[in-house]
Amino acid sequence: MPRANKYRIEDQVWHITSRCHRRQFLLKFARDRRAWVSWLYEARKRYGLRVLDYQVTSNHVHLLVWDRGKGEIERGMQLVEGQAGQQYNRRKGRRGAFWEDCYHATAVDTDEHLVRCLVYIDLNMVRAGAVTHPSEWAAAGYHEIQQQRARKRIIDRAALCQLLGIKEAELARAHGEWIRSRLEQGEMEREAHWTEALAVGRRSFVESVRQALGGRGRYRHIEEEEGGVFTLREREAAYAANFDLGNRGLRRISG
Repeated sequence: MPRANKYRIEDQVWHITSRCHRRQFLLKFARDRRAWVSWLYEARKRYGLRVLDYQVTSNHVHLLVWDRGKGEIERGMQLVEGQAGQQYNRRKGRRGAFWEDCYHATAVDTDEHLVRCLVYIDLNMVRAGAVTHPSEWAAAGYHEIQQQRARKRIIDRAALCQLLGIKEAELARAHGEWIRSRLEQGEMEREAHWTEALAVGRRSFVESVRQALGGRGRYRHIEEEEGGVFTLREREAAYAANFDLGNRGLRRISG
């Protein structure tokens, strides 16, 4: 298994991805996806995890967070992954690892690339063919971005608006328009850089991440991809998790 990226840079937005052990569909039942979401709420409450978006599929998860630099991501992920996995194993009488290796973190530029990443997360199950619109998939931050919960809030809508440079009253409309526009374009191809690169954004941003990571910088290189997107990648094998294609053709399973 290739090594996953768990580097941290304070005050940075990270797209975190984790997949189930051996790409098994261990999250195929709605009750297990709900359990993961409930533990994410606990992580936000206990450690101040600043969540911008998330989605739980049947064999992997996406999480978009803004690092406070207080170790909340590491502690939060340890809680969510540990408890969700243990809860599933106890219920199923199962032994062994629930998650595949370590989670992977990609630094996201806070310009239009943040919007792209947000929409990419929200459209995950549309790409997989499980739903036709993100509103149809329950275990996702999409719903709370569209309408703030009265209780057990997970998404930090104020932080998300701060990063996006919009007023909170404008968030639902803008978010809905981004989703609608992408659906109309019909471009549902997997964008591997969101789950494999160390950083995604403008060249200046990617270069700053490379410098901030230090140490093994000579083993990292910058690539320019289609659409003027720059990425920072390890020279050795990337964290090749085919998150979206692993769900191709999957339909919703409740339980």
